[in-house]
This record gives sequence, C-alpha cells and structure tokens, in this order.
Amino acid sequence: MADTTADTVKKTVETATDTVKKNVETATATVKASAEKAQATFQANAEQAQAAGAKALREVADKSAAGLTELNVQGKQNLEALVASAAAAQKGAETLSAQSVAFTRKSWEDGVAAAKSMSQARSIQELLELQTTWAKSATEAYLAEVTRATDVVTASVKNSFQPINERVTASVEKFQAAR
Repeated sequence: MADTTADTVKKTVETATDTVKKNVETATATVKASAEKAQATFQANAEQAQAAGAKALREVADKSAAGLTELNVQGKQNLEALVASAAAAQKGAETLSAQSVAFTRKSWEDGVAAAKSMSQARSIQELLELQTTWAKSATEAYLAEVTRATDVVTASVKNSFQPINERVTASVEKFQAAR
C-alpha cells in the first residue's frame, strides 16, 4: 500500500506539475500575445501621432510661407505706390518750374517793353498813364500766375498722394476682410 500511495502521490504531483506547466505556458502565451498586441497598438498610435504632428507642422509652414509671400507682395505694392507718388510729385515740380520760368521771361519782356514805352513818354501825364497801365497789367498777370501755380501745386499734391491713398485703402480693406 505504501507503494500505491507513493505512486498516487507521484502521479498527482506529476499531473499538478503538468497542469501548472500548461497554465504557465498558456499564461505566457497570453501575456506575450497581449504584449505584442499592445506594442502594435502603441506603434500604430505613435505613427498616427507622428503623421498628425508632421501634417500640423506642414500646415504651419505652408501658412507661414503664404504669409511671407503676401507680405512681400504688399511690400512691393507699397514701394510701387511710393515710386508713383514721387513721379507725380516730380512731374508737378517740373510743370511748376517751367511755368515759373515762362512767367519770369514774359514779365521781364513786358517790363523791358514798358520801360521803352515809358522812356518815350512826352509828358509826365503820359508817363504816369503808361506806368499805371503797366502796373495794372503786371499785377493782373501776377495774380493769374499765382492762381495757375496754385492749381498746379494742388493737382500735384492730389496726384502724388493718390497712389499712397489707394494702397492704404487696399490694406485697410484686406485687414478688415481678414478679421
């Protein structure tokens, strides 16, 4: 009987050992499968996160590049407006200068003609009449010239500020549209 009990204990121990061994193998396989599944999930999530980060970075870079391009376009348009403004101011200054030279020449010629005429006066009365007529016409010519010069300056200022005003208006409209 001792042998049978020992054999039974031995068989029970062997069965228990086999069961434990199978349970450990099953648990190991389950843990291994779970670990592989977790690793695959983690890797997939990491790849998704990396792709999302790369996409966000690309979008920011594209927006920055677009913003810089727009800034360059705005700068170029502003510079063109300044050049157009300076050209309009220069044209006005040239017109005013030419007009002034022409008036000065005509005034000089009229003054010389008046002096000749006055030098040929036969009496004081005739001299005073010639001088009064010349002074009146010289004053009228001067006032007409001042009016023409004022018109040229006004038009020149208006024309020189027009390109700048257009750029300011365009910029304000663009910024308001962006809000």
